[in-house]
Amino acid sequence: MSVDMGSESRRKTPCAVALKDNERLFGDNAVGMAAKNPKVTMRYFQDLLGKRAENPQVENFSNRFPEYNVVKDEERGTVRFKLSEELTYTPEELLAMMLNYSRILAEEFAEQPIKDVVITVPAFFNQAERRSVLQAAKLAGLKVLQLMNDNTAVALNYGVFRRKDINSTAQNIMFYDMGSRSTTCTIVTYQTTKTKESGIQPQLQIRGVGFDRSLGGLEIDLRLRDHLAKLFNEQKKSKKDVRENPRSMAKLLKEANRVKTILSANNDHMAQIEGLMDDIDFKSKITRQELEELCGDLFERVSSPVQKALTSAEMKMDEIDQVIIVGGSTRIPKVQELLLKAVGKEELGKNINADEAAAMGAVYQAAALSKAFKVKPFVVRDAAVFPIQVEFTREVEEENVKSLKHNKRILFQRLAPYPQRKVITFNRYSDDFEFNINYGDLSFLDAEDLKIFGSLNLTTVKLRGVGESFQKNVDYESKGIKAHFNMDESGILSLDRVEAVFETVVEEKPEQESTLTKLGNTISSLFGGGSSTSESKENATDSVQEEEEVPTEATKEDDQESKTPDSEQANSDTKAEDTKTEENKEGEKVENKDSKEKEETAKEEESTKSPEEEPKKPPPPKKQKLVDEIGAEQTVNDIRDLAEEEVKSSVKKLQELTERDLAKQEREKAANSLEAFIFETQDKLEQDEFRKVSTKDQRGEISSKLSQASTWLEDEGYTATTKELKDKLSELKKVCKSLFFKVEERRKWPEKLSALDSLLNHSSIFLKSARMIPDDDPIFTEIELNTLEKLINDTWVWKNETLAEQAKLPATEKPILLSKDIDQKLAALDREIQYLLNKAKFSKPKPKPKPKSNTTKSENGEKNTTESAEKKKEGTEAEPPSEPEPAKEPPTEEKVLELEGSEAGNPGHAEEF
Repeated sequence: MSVDMGSESRRKTPCAVALKDNERLFGDNAVGMAAKNPKVTMRYFQDLLGKRAENPQVENFSNRFPEYNVVKDEERGTVRFKLSEELTYTPEELLAMMLNYSRILAEEFAEQPIKDVVITVPAFFNQAERRSVLQAAKLAGLKVLQLMNDNTAVALNYGVFRRKDINSTAQNIMFYDMGSRSTTCTIVTYQTTKTKESGIQPQLQIRGVGFDRSLGGLEIDLRLRDHLAKLFNEQKKSKKDVRENPRSMAKLLKEANRVKTILSANNDHMAQIEGLMDDIDFKSKITRQELEELCGDLFERVSSPVQKALTSAEMKMDEIDQVIIVGGSTRIPKVQELLLKAVGKEELGKNINADEAAAMGAVYQAAALSKAFKVKPFVVRDAAVFPIQVEFTREVEEENVKSLKHNKRILFQRLAPYPQRKVITFNRYSDDFEFNINYGDLSFLDAEDLKIFGSLNLTTVKLRGVGESFQKNVDYESKGIKAHFNMDESGILSLDRVEAVFETVVEEKPEQESTLTKLGNTISSLFGGGSSTSESKENATDSVQEEEEVPTEATKEDDQESKTPDSEQANSDTKAEDTKTEENKEGEKVENKDSKEKEETAKEEESTKSPEEEPKKPPPPKKQKLVDEIGAEQTVNDIRDLAEEEVKSSVKKLQELTERDLAKQEREKAANSLEAFIFETQDKLEQDEFRKVSTKDQRGEISSKLSQASTWLEDEGYTATTKELKDKLSELKKVCKSLFFKVEERRKWPEKLSALDSLLNHSSIFLKSARMIPDDDPIFTEIELNTLEKLINDTWVWKNETLAEQAKLPATEKPILLSKDIDQKLAALDREIQYLLNKAKFSKPKPKPKPKSNTTKSENGEKNTTESAEKKKEGTEAEPPSEPEPAKEPPTEEKVLELEGSEAGNPGHAEEF
């Protein structure tokens, strides 16, 4: 796991944590610390997640990195990094630190707090390793939406940007991912599918997975490191063995990584380290051929994950449309050469970001799962790499001889799709019993991988209350003990609940029948109609059936089990197991097809029945279902999760480290601010605008204070507290406050005075326009206009008088023209103008009298005088009155608009208010 898109220029952050005294470093800073103090720089600790102390990978880790003091955790049987007698850290705590640092980087980029995350993990992580990652996220205070497999995230990133190319025709893509510590080869099928929620959408399905846990760039770096150490020893410039010096070996590992990267594009390069050991420099030429010879056995393993992926998918290379390489180590030319030979293609696809593909796929999945974002749907069907089964032992009796029989039932086949729920039914138990949840057949793993895998036993489940439930429900028919399992989106299996299920036939009271109905039923029974028969009796065999909880995924065998007689039920165990094999190979399609065939068959049977036969069929008896919750005590057999007290203790420890880091950052920020203020102010004292507003004595006083603070910072600043640094900065700012104020005011004057002049001019124009409104339709009152006029005049007077007084003062004195006073004048004038503009905007002109037609006459036979006046205004031909009056200009709509506009020749001024 790596943190991509970090703050470093390489767009990725190394997963490294350095813990030295009161200092904690991450990423490249921590890697830099490794060369100075390798014992406190923790790297590659992800390999120890979910591992017991006796695991071969722990021993291998200690051999590779002898500088770490890895000790056994007596409580959980796992390991810890011991830094001192009092201070130890678990791999989960170190990962929690890295996750929290990643969260900080993301929050700085997003500029908002982050709680919900999607974390990518290797596809080959088993149950213990996945739970360890969740424990680390819990310690970091993160809510995990999903643990997403690296290969699935890469496939999603590839498909999202090519969704237009995905159609109903299946496309098989192989992704070959060689990273720092492992290699994974994945076969993915892209195809559109129909969903209930969103219709037809693109889908990716993991078809095959092959991996090599230890084949990666780190192993190549270690080989080259040891080779460089051998060359240094052969130079015999030092009597000591460089391999016994952890600091020198850390320098060699860093140089090996650099040389390896350069050799990917060059045939040779010079490895050189200044002062490798005892102030002795190291310099040696390394060729690409030498590197390939050193890692010959590693390169021979390049093709193995390809073959494993094809075998698990039951496919041939001819069925693969394209091979795409991912991961930093695929940049090695020899890896590409051997891979190209193994897949038999003309070229390898390189059209995906080798470093960021998994991170970008996880980002898209997080957006899809989060309620805060909306993205286009993309159906993801992941697959569980390791099979899981249920095992139990029961007593059987054959020929009066009792013996114990061990049973195994597959719960999830290899590469079974998830998330998925399963239900297993135990039919032969009527008292308390126990069963185990273990891994299934892992023969596809190499012997070394099988040793590293750890415990094959997951959980022991002891059921309590089975006998009590049967005694309590003696009148009911037992339908078995049902255990409900769930493999969630993170690929983690859990036992949801265990239930005892019973059924009984409910006797219905017959309704009062009429005489005619009774007679009809009697006649019907005489001509072949019989009484209803009950269903098959209780299943006599104690079989364990496996079934889907989802109705659409029910199998034919499940239906048959509830209907077959005892003779047929004897083989139900085998049927259940065979059914699941078919389900895992064919997926939902086969299941849906079976259910459809059942429905069609049922419809055909109903259609073939004659109307005379339908009344003869008796109604099925009603059944009452009873479910009892059974207590399940679970014992974890692989790696125990952290207890609640352990979680609280770890959270407290990590929180103290975080608070210490924040306090350290705050102190550094205070020291930097003080130092920056001293240098900047000393520079400002030489600038013209600062010299203009200050006397020589004033500048001398400030300069003296700055020199004293600088001397104090050099002598005592390193041991000073954050408060002392902040107090010293406040003291200096207080001394310089008057000088800065005078300069700042003069900088603001031009802009603010220009704004005041502009507003005064526009206000005067507005006032002039407002006074031109005719008296018969006024918008503003005389008091309002007089108030505006007085405010304009007072502002003009204030401005002119203040400017005159300011001109008389020397520049070194405190100014009387203040920017805050100008702001107050601007606000008062703007407030008054806005009030009048709003009043004009919502004012309505007086309604015009309704015109009448020329033919309309009053009752006295005379034309309406209002109509005559209206016609006169409109310019129509109307009979003039005997005594014409001078026409007054009516308050037209254009006049109101003019108030919102401006005078002719100066358009648009009023709109600026």
